[in-house]
Amino acid sequence: MRIPIIKLFTLTLILSFSVCVAAQEPITPIEPVKEINLAMVELGKKLYFDPRLSKSGFISCNSCHNLSMGGTDNLKTSIGHNWQQGPINAPTVLNSSLNVAQFWDGRAADLKEQAGGPIANPGEMAFTHTLALEVLESIPAYVTEFTRVFGPDCINIDQVTEAIAEFEKTLVTPNSRFDQWLLGDTRAISAQELAGYQLFKSSGCVACHMGPAVGGTSFQKMGLVSPYETKNDAQGLAGVTGKDADRFKFKVPTLRNVDMTYPYFHDGEAATMDEAVDIMGRLQLGRKFEQADIDQIVAFLKTLTGEQPSFVLPILPPSTDKTPQPTPF
Repeated sequence: MRIPIIKLFTLTLILSFSVCVAAQEPITPIEPVKEINLAMVELGKKLYFDPRLSKSGFISCNSCHNLSMGGTDNLKTSIGHNWQQGPINAPTVLNSSLNVAQFWDGRAADLKEQAGGPIANPGEMAFTHTLALEVLESIPAYVTEFTRVFGPDCINIDQVTEAIAEFEKTLVTPNSRFDQWLLGDTRAISAQELAGYQLFKSSGCVACHMGPAVGGTSFQKMGLVSPYETKNDAQGLAGVTGKDADRFKFKVPTLRNVDMTYPYFHDGEAATMDEAVDIMGRLQLGRKFEQADIDQIVAFLKTLTGEQPSFVLPILPPSTDKTPQPTPF
């Protein structure tokens, strides 16, 4: 069917205007994932869900970054091996490919580097990379799949982390109601939600929470105007750089899907968005938001929930007699 020239011209103008409007805002739409290796993604998906990469045979990547719960675990701090209390709140894995670095303190440069950390961390999955590879090498179906993706070389940890990272790159959440508004659908958000966005901008929140991820692109001190009081021992970026000036600087979290990723902050001490907005206003901006202001900002933040990753749950290949046995207790 041929589209009349006048209608086609009108449609082009509308799309061009929508893109122009989106480009003028400090927040930009999430784009669907591009340029991925589908075979590697399928392998990485299995590894992401496989608890046999942990000493207990019970903890997987999905345990702390649950894809049914906004890519996190909704706990103040995560539960590790033998029910150890984790030192910090688990950041969401959703849209994590847009982060300037990984972990709250930025100690991993990218998703691939991040993926290897929890496996060998005694407080998390409590395994070793060597034992994790022994598990994978003992399972013929995994050996076949690694060979298909990476070639006939022996399985190594670089391949494991690269596959997990490739899967995590697919975990983006486009087409939120706010994205629809950015792209020209003025009915996608309500008057209250729009007022919340305008207040979010005018109050200075966008100085840190900007771009497609609405954050994740810088490190900022927690308690910029007034000190943040916490019992959590995390030192932030200073733990990586060794510089006192970086003490209590943490990666600015993404606000995408923030309605799903409670509790908030690196210590998980803000149980609700209302509480988080109030604290951020006072400690970071030097502003005491009235409840009506908080209601508007929270209404806006809820428009940032995008389409959640949807896929068939992977069926993991069975262990063999040669597979190292888990030690959960």
